[in-house]
Amino acid sequence: MILFRQLFDQQSSTYSYLLADPATREAVLIDPVFEQVPREVALIRELGLTLLCTLETHVHADHVTGAWLLREALGSRIVLAAAGGASGADRELRHGDLVRFGGRSLEARATPGHTNGCMSYVLDDHGMVFTGDALLIRGCGRTDFQEGSARLLYRSIHEQIFTLPEECTVYPGHDYGGSTASSVGEERRFNPRLGGAIREEDFAGYMDNLGLAHPKLMDKAVPANKHCGKPAVDMPAPGGQDWAPLRLTYAGLREIDPQWVEEHRGEVLVLDVREPGEFDSVLGHIAGALLLPLGELGGKLDTLPRDRPVVAVCRSGARSARATQMLEQAGLRVANLAGGMLRWRAQGLAVEAGGE
Repeated sequence: MILFRQLFDQQSSTYSYLLADPATREAVLIDPVFEQVPREVALIRELGLTLLCTLETHVHADHVTGAWLLREALGSRIVLAAAGGASGADRELRHGDLVRFGGRSLEARATPGHTNGCMSYVLDDHGMVFTGDALLIRGCGRTDFQEGSARLLYRSIHEQIFTLPEECTVYPGHDYGGSTASSVGEERRFNPRLGGAIREEDFAGYMDNLGLAHPKLMDKAVPANKHCGKPAVDMPAPGGQDWAPLRLTYAGLREIDPQWVEEHRGEVLVLDVREPGEFDSVLGHIAGALLLPLGELGGKLDTLPRDRPVVAVCRSGARSARATQMLEQAGLRVANLAGGMLRWRAQGLAVEAGGE
């Protein structure tokens, strides 16, 4: 068995892939995206995984990798092809090298042509192949920059990917039409650039006449990725609010622990979104909390002070999660109280107007 998640960055239409051994909880992450690092960190922590390393399929031209940020956040190693020419990696791969996580492994297969440093990764049972920009679903990566070569890409795909079992699932680096996966057999037969009876010279003629504009982020992405995604001094890390030790959940919700709120009550506005009867019920409420039921919140967003962050709270954290979304959309600094008043009371923190 393997734990597997396919992740998507909408801006660049990039797929990232998280694979883990369920027994050891050791994981690898293929092609992380800089802006999505908070999401990936949240998922890895929620699943109780240890991220051993990030794997790059190539030096990307359309987005910045999140490899460096993940190493800073989780201590993961940066792994990429030696031929890619990037600096700052912890391990440089050559054709045939294995990347192990728990009892599973990925085999690195050199598939140059889109760039000269492209790697595809084949799962140990040959059930999955992660092709980056070399082979896409009914397409392939372009070959007109970054030392690209149409003839080399044709040979790479036919020799290293199309030789895998027909049922091997193909997971690409991008898709622009909503497809998520294919198979080696499908691409051998139906890929309009590479499949069927198409020969190397046919493919080269097709690719040499694409006439595409360069990626919009190329001038920013390639230099950054040559340093494994280490941000420049003036490039802020993603994540947004930093007024407290917030935790971003995989659902995209910022949460804060009750103990921090108790110790910093004077620095935040505690907004209780329960009904009035609950506010004075057995659970009680946090001293100084402002009562504003969730059903009334939408009409009173403009009345809330903006000179300090807001901590939204309810009984369990569900209604306050919705309040947090509404407040964030309105431009306020806000976090949801994790676990709500149930967790607050369970931790023995003080309340007002509640019975014992």
